[in-house]
Amino acid sequence: MADRPGRPGRAVTGPLALVGGAEFQRGNERQDGVLAEAASGRAAYVVCAAIRERPDQAVATARRWFATLGVDITELRVRSRGDASVAATVEAAHGAGLVYLAGGDPGRAVQLLAGTPVWDAIVTAWRGGAALAGSSAGAMALCRWTLVRDRWPQHDTRRPLDALAVVPDCALLPHFDTFGERWIPSAQRSLGATVPLIGVDERTAVLWKRGEWSVNGPGAVTVVVGADRRRFATGETVEGIPAPPGNESAR
Repeated sequence: MADRPGRPGRAVTGPLALVGGAEFQRGNERQDGVLAEAASGRAAYVVCAAIRERPDQAVATARRWFATLGVDITELRVRSRGDASVAATVEAAHGAGLVYLAGGDPGRAVQLLAGTPVWDAIVTAWRGGAALAGSSAGAMALCRWTLVRDRWPQHDTRRPLDALAVVPDCALLPHFDTFGERWIPSAQRSLGATVPLIGVDERTAVLWKRGEWSVNGPGAVTVVVGADRRRFATGETVEGIPAPPGNESAR
């Protein structure tokens, strides 16, 4: 399979967290503590590329939450495709210790970030040890495919779009404990039964660190391949999720 724009090459990276939604609130302490530690005093940013309405509110919520963890997080402003080429924004991304893609529209983050200078800078920072995270739509964008509504207003019928491919050959089902599980049939029809679907509960993350995936937070992570489902509880090592490119040898 050909590399997607901005897809990272071989490197040992910083931690990567895919959060199932309900970010920036109690219950996320464990995974966000890992991200805060990785930031290690460097700049921390929230990216609202997936948010169509009230991005300022999301930034304020993120700032309040991360302040409780001792992190001063600000916005890396990417609210349009043009923003992703602004030199000052690209420079800021290069120096980041933490970049967090907030939730919102599953296709919008990809549309605004893929193949842009700021996304290349984010990937470079991550490859240099910075933490990278996404929640809900932000986490979906970090996989090989994101899943968008196939027909409006139906919420449960999904079709895949090429995404940022930080995690290859899989798609993520956020909010798995509330509604994400209902996306399985349409996702499997579109992607095929052999593609891993990663179900992540709210306030829960599947975290890549030190060469393995693990569950952080109060919920669970479910790996779905065809009719097979494997559920992993907090603290457990998760099997069946591909390693980020460049990290395979770290396993």
